Amino acid sequence: QVQLVESGGGSVQAGGSLRLSCVASGYTYSTAWFRQAAGKEREGVATIYFDTGITYYADSVKGRFTISQDTAKNTMYLQMNSLKPEDTAMYFCAARPRYTSDHWSSSRAYSNWGQGTQVTVSA
Repeated sequence: QVQLVESGGGSVQAGGSLRLSCVASGYTYSTAWFRQAAGKEREGVATIYFDTGITYYADSVKGRFTISQDTAKNTMYLQMNSLKPEDTAMYFCAARPRYTSDHWSSSRAYSNWGQGTQVTVSA
């Protein structure tokens, strides 16, 4: 069972930046960031595949967010720039230990989740 520990959330003004980190206790086929705003469903933000470094993003964050990883440290990052109030949410790190046919943005693809870190963007 892979354990995930997130850090880096906080409060910023619109246009600001934050970087989230997620440390995994072991190998994962892929990892992803999800977010859930109050009263809304959890949505996939970005994912990265451990062996290839291939990344995918939700349309809402393309060009503003960058997902990356340090494979030697089993750590994943989410650099968030040009933040908007609509980015306000609890952000979760998720791990997919092995391949599944689920789309990367489906929470069903992931069996391990972090505790979440709050990101608040004020206008």
